[in-house]
Amino acid sequence: MTRAKKVTEEKAVDGVIKEEIPEEQEAPEENVAEEEAAGEADEAEAPEGESADVKYLRLAADFQNYKKRTERERFERYTDGKKDFAEAMLPILDNFDRALTQDAADAESERERLFIEGMDMILKQFTDALAKNGVTEIEALGEDFDPNVHHAVIMEPSKTYESQKVSDVLQKGYKIGDKVIRPSMVKVAE
Repeated sequence: MTRAKKVTEEKAVDGVIKEEIPEEQEAPEENVAEEEAAGEADEAEAPEGESADVKYLRLAADFQNYKKRTERERFERYTDGKKDFAEAMLPILDNFDRALTQDAADAESERERLFIEGMDMILKQFTDALAKNGVTEIEALGEDFDPNVHHAVIMEPSKTYESQKVSDVLQKGYKIGDKVIRPSMVKVAE
């Protein structure tokens, strides 16, 4: 028994056109049982009564989820790369800060004063470049101690600060957005 070819029909589902491929002539009677068994196996995977349109929509949703997941993973890799770069630059920034503890006003000669002012400008450019990439300093001095962003090294009595306030910053901390790159190393008032 032969059937005529099915006419190709187009169905619009969510603005996407799906074409059904025309079936060839029906197989002889002995192969019909094999095809029915294969069809039953396909139906076992999908919920009962699920139409081709629903299967297509499910596949489209899975694809959208895949795109979102890969975009999120790509963004996380980008952020991790920025974090790794910032971690490599922070020791250099620390050394600049240590080198420039002397104020330009305390310089003994004009040449020293100009040198210190030039180094201050370089430090400012360096911190501005880090800030453009989302790296910001964690404010610590006088703030409440927060173990998420501060690393307490010493607790000491203080006349200036209340209990559990940061009384001194030993090493600056930095973050990218809300993600801490390095916590601030601090002294905390008792």
